[in-house]
Amino acid sequence: MSDDSSDPPLSSDLLEGADEIRKFLYGDRKTKRSIYYLAEHSRLPVFRLGTKLCARRSVLLAYIAEQELNGKKT
Repeated sequence: MSDDSSDPPLSSDLLEGADEIRKFLYGDRKTKRSIYYLAEHSRLPVFRLGTKLCARRSVLLAYIAEQELNGKKT
């Protein structure tokens, strides 16, 4: 039996499912469908574990920061 203290750090960084990704990015303002749309039509850094859409909080934050920098370039 494993102890919670032995869980790898990835577990706290992982967002499992479109609902968790949506809540992290938008709170309750957008629908889950918008996450699927972004995953298919943009470069939103997500991946699948089986059929479940997943993302890492740290990767999403880095992606957002990069988008902000690219938007400020003239």
